[in-house]
Amino acid sequence: MGLLIFALFVASACYVQLRGKVRHERLTRRLTDHSNLMAPLNCLFYAFSAVKRQPYIDVATFSELSVLQDNWQLIRDEALALDRTREIKASDQLDDLGFNSFFRTGWKRFYLSWYGEPVTSAARLCPKTTQLLAGLPSVKGAMFAMLPPGARLVKHRDPYAGSLRYHLGLVTPNVPECYIDVDGERYHWRDGEAVMFDETYIHYAENKTDCNRIVLFLDIKRPVTFAPVDWLNRAFSQLVMSATATKNLPGDKVGWLNRSFAHVYQLRRLGKKLKAYNTRLYYSLQYALYALLIYLFFFAR
Repeated sequence: MGLLIFALFVASACYVQLRGKVRHERLTRRLTDHSNLMAPLNCLFYAFSAVKRQPYIDVATFSELSVLQDNWQLIRDEALALDRTREIKASDQLDDLGFNSFFRTGWKRFYLSWYGEPVTSAARLCPKTTQLLAGLPSVKGAMFAMLPPGARLVKHRDPYAGSLRYHLGLVTPNVPECYIDVDGERYHWRDGEAVMFDETYIHYAENKTDCNRIVLFLDIKRPVTFAPVDWLNRAFSQLVMSATATKNLPGDKVGWLNRSFAHVYQLRRLGKKLKAYNTRLYYSLQYALYALLIYLFFFAR
């Protein structure tokens, strides 16, 4: 039984890594991609997805979201007010594991809601936007996301396929030099225009202009055709995704995964030091650890 489960896990991971036109070039990158951990669950979402399995999704499919475009200037005004007081910012602590690597390139954010966890500061500072979002049950996570001039997000795929990503342009350069590339297809943000894409395809973003870019960034629950898969999505969101909630300001709730992140990151720092000292030893230990975990999870009795 353990061997069968392991084979299904490997098959799912292979599908995830081979999905789409763009793939990670190095084998080591494919093997260590964190999306492999979620591959069996994600394959269920792909199999029963009620929207087309393609990089970009027609925003009109989610007609309830049109209220956001109708009110984009109102939403923009609240984002600009936050920008003036520099509340859209990177975390100054290790308490945002989902986006920690983005901060190094200048990316910034201000959370509005996160998988059922209210954000106290957002309700106070962005009352109109949070009220609009509260009337949209398909919205699972929301934030203002900033990509400053010269910033670039590296190629990556998000690990969880239970959601789709929505961007509404609020303050953008409105030119092709500020863009996102999803599975080899580029889109450049425009003020008042929305785009939706599947963030589990490899994607990256870059702002080559001297102007800032701020978007309303949403996670939208992926609709599926099989109720048990939807129940699984809801349960995972409540148990795991909500645990990645973090704060804008003191007093906002921080989920248990992010409370643990600072301690776990110390191991990551040790790994970086080891890699700088001896790359071959680093990868040997890494793969040995993976092999041990696979044995303990699938084959140990």
